[in-house]
Amino acid sequence: MSVTYTVKVEDSRPESGKKPSAGPVYRCIYAKDGLLDLPDGMHSPWEFFSESVKRNPNNRMLGRRQTTDSKQAGPYVWITYQEAYDAALRIGSAMRNQGVSPGDRCGIYGSNCPEWIITMEACNCQAVTYVPLYDTLGANAVEFIVNHAEVAIAFVQENKLPAILSCLPACCSYLKTIVSFANVSSIQKKEAEELGVSLFSWKEFSELGSLDCELPQKQKTDICTIMYTSGTTGEPKGVILTNKAIMTEVLSIDQLIEITDKACSEEDTYFSFLPLAHVYDQIMETYFIKRGSSIGFWQGDVRYLMDDVQELKPTAFCAVPRVYDRIYTGIVNKIASGGLIRNKLFQYAYNYKLRNMENGFPQDKASPLLDKLVFDKVRQALGGKVRLMLSGAAPLPRHVEEFLRVSCCSNLSQGYGNKFYALIYRTMNVLNEKFYELFNMTGLTESCGGCFTSLANVMSMIGTVGVPITTIEARLESVPEMGYDALSSVPRGEICLRGNTLFSGYYKRQDLTDEVVIDGWFHTGDIGELQSDGSMKIIDRKKNIFKLSQGEYVAVENIENTYSRCPLIASIWVYGNSFESFLVAVVVPERKALEDWGIENGEATDFKSLCENPKARKYILNELNSTGQKHHLRGFELLKAVYLEPNPFDMERDLVTPTFKLKRPQLLKYYKDRIDELYSEGKGAKV
Repeated sequence: MSVTYTVKVEDSRPESGKKPSAGPVYRCIYAKDGLLDLPDGMHSPWEFFSESVKRNPNNRMLGRRQTTDSKQAGPYVWITYQEAYDAALRIGSAMRNQGVSPGDRCGIYGSNCPEWIITMEACNCQAVTYVPLYDTLGANAVEFIVNHAEVAIAFVQENKLPAILSCLPACCSYLKTIVSFANVSSIQKKEAEELGVSLFSWKEFSELGSLDCELPQKQKTDICTIMYTSGTTGEPKGVILTNKAIMTEVLSIDQLIEITDKACSEEDTYFSFLPLAHVYDQIMETYFIKRGSSIGFWQGDVRYLMDDVQELKPTAFCAVPRVYDRIYTGIVNKIASGGLIRNKLFQYAYNYKLRNMENGFPQDKASPLLDKLVFDKVRQALGGKVRLMLSGAAPLPRHVEEFLRVSCCSNLSQGYGNKFYALIYRTMNVLNEKFYELFNMTGLTESCGGCFTSLANVMSMIGTVGVPITTIEARLESVPEMGYDALSSVPRGEICLRGNTLFSGYYKRQDLTDEVVIDGWFHTGDIGELQSDGSMKIIDRKKNIFKLSQGEYVAVENIENTYSRCPLIASIWVYGNSFESFLVAVVVPERKALEDWGIENGEATDFKSLCENPKARKYILNELNSTGQKHHLRGFELLKAVYLEPNPFDMERDLVTPTFKLKRPQLLKYYKDRIDELYSEGKGAKV
């Protein structure tokens, strides 16, 4: 008998006028009597932090590795909850002394470190809105955000000081104070002062504050943070998240983990390596702060990431599908190299445990003996103590999710809405840039870090994003133009959300807010399919926007328009999906241009033969990517492989509309074998 983990709280809506039909409204079964709301008397995330300080003042809170005399990273060095609390009070007090008032905006610009969290908590204690700054939204993004949000003070990582100073001439009318996470030079101080901006080291600024500063009253409706997202075109959008949204999101995570798994405590340790500048990691770190847990930061260098994990031995690990896929590949390759007998033993243990889990056994009781004898070595890949794994930002391949659930001796939950942007520091070496491409993601900052989650030990939810969290109601809305019917026997449609953890709008952009919030429902743009157990499966993206496996949204029409500027092509169809990390394309070349190339290079001049010529394909691919780079396409928007089609896309094959718009589902069906070949080719190419 199937079990349903949602409850219907409102009936479906028929089509009416210009409004499409919509399916019933559902809640998580754990919210059947009402959505989780913020309890009376709670007003600010500062309360989570201060309560943990009262309970465990001497517990270790924030840790990082110090470099030894031999230039190698030593053990983690920790500051306690009380020490972090005092530091936040001093920084907050210093901000007030510099004229920063409650409601003003404070920028934070840098990678994960204790100073990032302390600055965030200093803003929380003074009711100051913090605004993450980052440069991956395009040229002049930092300048735009500072001016748009009217940022008065910015806390900046030492290696980001040149970047913030370079944009000062264009934004010093708002930005009056800069504080380095570490030190500043006399030259940098002078450069800032010449523009009327005060520049402090962390130590200097902290000394301007005190521990006895009176804290302002806080309200749950106060704006906690404004997070800027790229959207798909145009300027970055500032997503407004209130204290209430942040706090109820954390409380929902707390509730679901406690109900379905084991609540976290001061005994737990979280590994911080996903970008803190974005909502996913911020929410998770706020949750662990509420629970009094420890947070250990990575060194910021991918070469030492797993070394950091082995040193920290975290109990909680949050990542994105691309990272889990690499962990999976590494483990599988190691098992395969262990010889036939070990391989057979592992497969027997795996099948035995999987069968028990599918029959309802929780993962820790499905095969305790085999966990010790066989799977403990797999668990050691993440330090040996991980008991909670979370995945978000893009679909986690089903085989990877199943494998990790079975073999890592840890509960793994996949979520939807857990999306964030990367910090691709241009000053990083190539290796680190490759790593950060894994985390270059856009998405539902609007959902405050998550709106659906799969439940621990519910194996039917593998391959889905689970059920609504306990603060959210969800429904599907039909999308007739794409053939999705929310009222069919298998409901499909655009996922729409309402509840207590949604954003309050786009800052200074009511027009954009009104486009996505209609009749109180936030329209996500993602197409979902409702499963029999109440869980949701993401199957498509509205408006020809999709995600790659690393979670990055791709606005395919914009990319095609860019490539169409290449004089060598007549038309192009670009394809990608959420289980692949790169784009491929079917291209109809300009006949004369390709034939001229054939003559110049001594190749056959027959157009059809040229389209099959590997050298011609490489030539067209290189020219397309050259065009893309010239017009500022990002790395993940460049093509890895192309197929040259000698025949124009036509209506006879149902590949275009009468107005010559591409019919994407039909193109995929027609060229499926070619697409599969292009992905095989692309994966074999050097990155």
